[in-house]
Amino acid sequence: MRRKQARTLPRKNGAKRKVAEYGELVSDQENIEEESPDLAKLQAAVSAEISDAVDYVDTQLSPSRAVAIDYYKSELFGSEQDGSSDYVSSDVRDTILGMMPNLMRIFAGAERICEYVPASPEDIGLAEQATDVIDYIFQKRNDGYGILYSTFKDALVSGLGIVKFWHEEQRDVETYEFSGLSENEIMLLAQDPDVLMLEQKIEIEARMEEGADGQPMMIEPPQFGATVKRLKMQQQYNVASVPPEEFLIARKAVDLETSSVVAHRQIKTVSELVAMGYDFELVVQYSSVDDSLEQNEERFARNPEEDFSIADRPDDGARSVLYCESYIRFDLDGDGISERLKVCTLGGDYFIVNVEPIADLPFSIFCPDPEPHTIVGLSEADKVKDIQESKSEIMRDMLDSLAQSIHPRTAVVEGQANMDDVLSNETGGIIRMRAPGMVQPFSQPFVGQAAFPMLQYLDSVREERSGVSKASMGLNADALQSATRAAVAATIQGSQARIELIARTFAETGMKRLFKGLLKVVTAHQDIPMIVRLRNTFVEVDPRTWNADMDVEINIALAGTTTEERMQSLGNIAAKQQEIIGQMGPNNPIVNLSQYRNTLAKMVELSGFKDASAFFSEVPADFEFPEPAENEKPSPEEMLAQVQMESIRADIEKKAADLQLQREKMLRDDDRQRDKLDADIALRAAEIKAKHGAQIDTALIRADLERDREAERILAQERQAMLERAVQQQNQAIQNQAIQNQAIQNQAIQN
Repeated sequence: MRRKQARTLPRKNGAKRKVAEYGELVSDQENIEEESPDLAKLQAAVSAEISDAVDYVDTQLSPSRAVAIDYYKSELFGSEQDGSSDYVSSDVRDTILGMMPNLMRIFAGAERICEYVPASPEDIGLAEQATDVIDYIFQKRNDGYGILYSTFKDALVSGLGIVKFWHEEQRDVETYEFSGLSENEIMLLAQDPDVLMLEQKIEIEARMEEGADGQPMMIEPPQFGATVKRLKMQQQYNVASVPPEEFLIARKAVDLETSSVVAHRQIKTVSELVAMGYDFELVVQYSSVDDSLEQNEERFARNPEEDFSIADRPDDGARSVLYCESYIRFDLDGDGISERLKVCTLGGDYFIVNVEPIADLPFSIFCPDPEPHTIVGLSEADKVKDIQESKSEIMRDMLDSLAQSIHPRTAVVEGQANMDDVLSNETGGIIRMRAPGMVQPFSQPFVGQAAFPMLQYLDSVREERSGVSKASMGLNADALQSATRAAVAATIQGSQARIELIARTFAETGMKRLFKGLLKVVTAHQDIPMIVRLRNTFVEVDPRTWNADMDVEINIALAGTTTEERMQSLGNIAAKQQEIIGQMGPNNPIVNLSQYRNTLAKMVELSGFKDASAFFSEVPADFEFPEPAENEKPSPEEMLAQVQMESIRADIEKKAADLQLQREKMLRDDDRQRDKLDADIALRAAEIKAKHGAQIDTALIRADLERDREAERILAQERQAMLERAVQQQNQAIQNQAIQNQAIQNQAIQN
């Protein structure tokens, strides 16, 4: 459903002012009740709601958040004494900065932050298209990373981070100069509603002559020149992180939807409001520097320079104006049903200058520790502020004790010592005294070491409350030496549990509402197809065809495993997908190539590379996989040829086995004969020695016999080699004959 558009009508004095379709707004606040009673009631309701919300924010929320900002900046507590240490611990800042890297990695590390879930089969392609376009709008056209960083830090410090998303028409004015235009061309240019004619001139006069019939005839047509301004309107979708002190909400609100009022107050200049379409005289009338927002404590704590007066400029366009966009339910048309209205006001009296109906609130809130049944929860600063104060006091006492032990106080008898020498801290300096013992130091030992266990205890308490510890940021080598791999993983996972809880809370609350709201804003205001750059290609998309009620899933990695374990799991999944695709083909019902590409993309993201498309391209939606060819049954001739080839292959293998058996038999016979000969030689030598008493040199006999056996072995190897060559030649001949037979059969089949 399209939202109702506001229209612009002339005021009585000729100026223009934005009004809603409910009727023209009056220009004089004193005459509202007479000219428009319903508008007067709306004015009273808006003023009451905003005033109460301002009181709630400025007197209750902002002071406590200003204190949290001071703790984050490690500002002094105000109880410091001269001559004592003023050390301030930085536990709040250390805790928050310890959480930020993990949160930014969880949300900004994925290729696309969110994915839209199709509501029906027809929405599958459109959901993928919407995912790409909304992610492009958030991260490319807006500073998505900076928005998340600012919002997360606001939430951790102040307990509430706010993101605003809205649509506006951006006007671009370009000036052109034309020359040599014909009369028709200059008329078409003047009739263009987006063109403002600044100057028009005749460059060449028309030349006329009398024709044969006596009538004037144009010999040379005129030529014109022109200077014009062309107004280009471009749909702009903006996302911004709102400072918490600028966001107003009812004190009894439990969520955004049921709050009686939600508002965004800003300090704008007269020039900015005039550019938005408001009347200059009206804006100047409500300009002031004494507005409530400029006195907000939280604003000063965040930027102390706000306390100084700005440059005194004489032009009215630079004057400040309190501009408030309020979202309130009110029955303005008298049908008995309250509608959600966007009411824009100026000044500290909240004078209404624009009213228009609106379907959804353009805000999304982030709270790290939401309290049930209330919209404002606790921040991480609230959990560790007392620890920072205690550690600061302990450290101050330790430093004071150390200073007194290094530079002890000195007792001096008045008038009996030179005070300049006593006050001098020169090393080895001489102190002049009238008598011995006139200057005596009060030596005090350093007792601060007794406080070290207390500091360690406070650090452990801070780690338990926030979850930020050395384990969450990586263990040192000493801690790893005496711990198993499972124990180290359990320690790291336990320390990151609180951070993952905060990330899950951000994803399910603020992030989902943000991207659902962006989808509705784009589908409601984009009246023509838009051209965006997706996957390094410019494509045309039409958001009017999208389903604005699609659900959204935020891509965050919150598994109870380490990055290494997730990478290993993805590797196993990819291997199994490869096996299924290899066995069953790309058209199998279990895994397709798009799912396989998604697995590879996740592995790329876990490796630290954000753009997975640089490594693996997306599978096109219209890509069709070729159908596998059906196996045809072989003909009888082909079956016969295949049987012959198998028979030949079996004969070759049998002959090779027989040849190997003969070789092994020959080697065994040779070994057996050598052993028998050795035994015969030893026996014969023993018999000769026993009978004749002569010593026989068996080594010489064995050497002679070894030479004879070597010669026989060489002859046997040559015979074996000849036999192998003969077998190979026979096998090759059989194979050649089989190939010829196969070719003849194939030719016969073709013929």
